[in-house]
Amino acid sequence: MASEDGFDYDILILGGGLVGNSLACALDGRGLRLGLVEASAPQAGAPGFDERKLALAAASLNALGALGVLPRLATPPAPIRRIHVSRAGDFGAVRLEASEHGREAFGGVVLARELGQALESRVDDVAGLVRHRPAKVVAVQPDVDGPRVRIEEASGVRELRARLLVAADGTRSLARAAFGIGADEHDYGQTLVVCSLGTDRAPDGTAYERFTATGPVALLPMAGGHYGAICGVARAEADAVLGLSDAAYADYFQQRFGWRAGRVRRVGKRSAYPLVRVVAGRLVAPRFVLMGNAAQSIHPIGAQGFNLGLRDALTLAEQLHGGDPGAPALLAAYAEARREDRERTLAFSDGLARATANEGFPMHVLRSFGLLALGQLPGLAAPLAAGAMGFRGQVPALSRGRA
Repeated sequence: MASEDGFDYDILILGGGLVGNSLACALDGRGLRLGLVEASAPQAGAPGFDERKLALAAASLNALGALGVLPRLATPPAPIRRIHVSRAGDFGAVRLEASEHGREAFGGVVLARELGQALESRVDDVAGLVRHRPAKVVAVQPDVDGPRVRIEEASGVRELRARLLVAADGTRSLARAAFGIGADEHDYGQTLVVCSLGTDRAPDGTAYERFTATGPVALLPMAGGHYGAICGVARAEADAVLGLSDAAYADYFQQRFGWRAGRVRRVGKRSAYPLVRVVAGRLVAPRFVLMGNAAQSIHPIGAQGFNLGLRDALTLAEQLHGGDPGAPALLAAYAEARREDRERTLAFSDGLARATANEGFPMHVLRSFGLLALGQLPGLAAPLAAGAMGFRGQVPALSRGRA
């Protein structure tokens, strides 16, 4: 039902996952006609609302607090008070203490499922939002006067038109393809195995990241006295690792990670995610914006994925000051505002993934001296700490808090 101006919505969001819902929350109270299309049924939960553990940077926690999402979390974020980074076979390590950088914590760890539920609860209260759910996007038609999206609902197929179309529809974005935006893809040849585990030492707020030739191994402190465990394995070995008994996987993880957090005593249900980097060639087209995984799906090293996508959403909301939300000047300003943060984050995650997987002796020496320098020279560690807290490039206002 288009209004008198011929548009159904001022802004139509494709994808009701973590980033799409964050954008809807950030646009609340703007007096905009908002639409959101999500394929999953409400009881099923949107994609990404699973058992993965998300390390939220301090900037992200600031923003989610300002948006009214944090109070709706079933379990408060477990604080990350220190970060320990090492590489198997290299000497040296990086140890960052939040207190040494004027912070109580670098960020906090939450379950993706619980964050998704909190966002959904908050989206229910967004004024002027119409949710099409469950609805399948059948086709996207670019149009300089307002993109058209055909969706299939229980009542049949209908067409929606918006002043601005925002694609937060995931790595294999249908909308990105419809607008002819290409993407650079790199398969790391690794699979990420994720689970919860407990050790004989209670977490003390330390997040561990250990790099190996076959992928990263990490422990994130969780509420309830356990860890979120992440283990990168070679793709060819993934099925075998997933098929291990809990006791055998505990031994396998212990061998990969070491003893810094104590002996692994119990292991939870495991799930797996292939590691593939997909980066869109550009973020905007006429009356169209990409964000979240549709704009960039990156290696989880440094836990940058959702944090980067959230900054996409906050930046777009910050650029809207009334008037036409799809105006060329506004979209150009958005793309420029995201450029530095996006480029630096992409370079950081991809460069670190490739450098830490390199087994050559020259890289071993370079890494070792780099780790030693970062661990002993506060001036070198400060930018790393700022990045861990999400303060990189132009930080959206809602994220700044106490920098």
